[in-house]
Amino acid sequence: MRIEPRQLPDTLPFLGDLPPLLTRLYAARGVQSEAELDKSLARLIPYQQLKGIDAAVDLLVVALEQRQRILIVGDFDADGATASTVGMLGLRLLGAAHVDYLVPNRFEYGYGLTPEIVEVALSREPQLLITVDNGISSVEGVAAAKAAGLKVLVTDHHLPGLELPAADAIVNPNQPGCEFPSKALAGVGVIFYVLMALRARLRSLGWYASKPQPNIGELLDLVALGSVADVVPLDANNRILVHQGLERIRAGRARPGIKAILEVAKRDHSRITSTDLGFILGPRLNAAGRLDDMSLGIECLLTDDAALAREMAAQLDGMNQDRKSIEQGMQREALAQLKDLPVESMPFGLCLFDPQWHQGVIGILASRMKERYFRPTIAFADAGDGLLKGSGRSVPGFHIRDALSVVAAQHPTLISKYGGHAMAAGLTLPEANFPLFAEAFDAEVRRQLREEDLTGRLLSDGTLAVEEFHLELARALRHAGPWGQHFPEPMFHGVFQLVEQRVVGERHLKVVLKSECGSVKLDGIAFGIDREIWPNPTVRWVELAYKLDLNEFRGQETVQLMIAHIEPR
Repeated sequence: MRIEPRQLPDTLPFLGDLPPLLTRLYAARGVQSEAELDKSLARLIPYQQLKGIDAAVDLLVVALEQRQRILIVGDFDADGATASTVGMLGLRLLGAAHVDYLVPNRFEYGYGLTPEIVEVALSREPQLLITVDNGISSVEGVAAAKAAGLKVLVTDHHLPGLELPAADAIVNPNQPGCEFPSKALAGVGVIFYVLMALRARLRSLGWYASKPQPNIGELLDLVALGSVADVVPLDANNRILVHQGLERIRAGRARPGIKAILEVAKRDHSRITSTDLGFILGPRLNAAGRLDDMSLGIECLLTDDAALAREMAAQLDGMNQDRKSIEQGMQREALAQLKDLPVESMPFGLCLFDPQWHQGVIGILASRMKERYFRPTIAFADAGDGLLKGSGRSVPGFHIRDALSVVAAQHPTLISKYGGHAMAAGLTLPEANFPLFAEAFDAEVRRQLREEDLTGRLLSDGTLAVEEFHLELARALRHAGPWGQHFPEPMFHGVFQLVEQRVVGERHLKVVLKSECGSVKLDGIAFGIDREIWPNPTVRWVELAYKLDLNEFRGQETVQLMIAHIEPR
């Protein structure tokens, strides 16, 4: 693991009356003006810049006026669950008489609006079908819905294929010809924008002349959760959405379901950060879609009954514990597959498969193995009918979805279907094709990356002076974000004396450190390190990459280093 300095611009921008450290942190993350730090809703990119937004609103206005039956077809991850919930609650707020949702079970139907899901949808007798967080690649599914006489509105954020579905309207910032500046909206962000546009149209039509205008800002806690959990880049626009949602949660105005999940996780809502959305709320919500049916997660978010929300949150928490157990077993099996393979002989692109692996957990497995070996990784599970389902995770500099496109073009019969983003992708292929695919994927990774690209690196924002290890700075850093994908939480590095160490919870290393000059004593914790650095050390030196954080115990706050990397010095 290499620790490298994060690059700064030659000239630091003026960002107002900020401490020099915060100015450097923001500048290193591409902030060029004080205006970019304004996280008020007025700074959101106008919805008018989304291609297809007028056609989408036309469909929705007719649906509301004619009291049509609307059916939302979602996805089975946290983005899909929050997008389905935002669509349901938002349309009800705006006056929809009949709105329902349907989420494909990943084990029966797979991803997206397929012809088979359309058949299921028709039993609900909808008149307007809305996809959220899917649909841009559902050419056959949209055709089936249209053939059945349905109107179809596709809202999505995934990259389109060569052919777009023949929907009545498409809203997706990544579709050809869309000039919306932020291509990083999550699926939940797209449907929220559609609701903003619909409310504006209804206002212009006089719908609120004699009644209060609905406040769709009430949905921003869900938008924040889905955006962070889907690991979309936190550009300036997404930072506004996430910040506003976090403010609602901290103020105690979140949905009962979000409050309940935080309660079962023993998290104080008033102290929640964007990191908590991704590592506390997201996994518990995702557990339903990974192991069973995402409907439980959506119902937890939809309910206004606090007691029912707590009951469902407890079920989600239990599912998440089961998911962790399954994941740990799969990790052991994956490591066993690679244990006798020297690093120099390891493929540049890892493809792993075991017939017993769980379809819903292979994405997490791919992520864990990618982090361990620092190379693009795809984990496969048996999907039945002679097919394998794969979930891939990538490293910086390698667009995994585009790589699958190259492999598919070179070997037209190899992959049945695929899709995704730069850093994550999914695919299906015949089991008999696995060896050839693994070879072709490795060849494509080798074509794009060099060996030095496959050594892990941590980007550091520099060292902290002794006087900077204090609560005020830790608090300021916690709330200076929101931090997330492409806008990472500040990371620092330095050399420290290792004074004490012990393994806690069987999997984490707790340490006591002294600053290099020995004048400040600090607590630190390294998650996922289940061994001591040295047995029975006296005074030893370690180099750390860490985040400056807070630890609360019995009402007392202290500074704590969250250690991302530790090695003897």
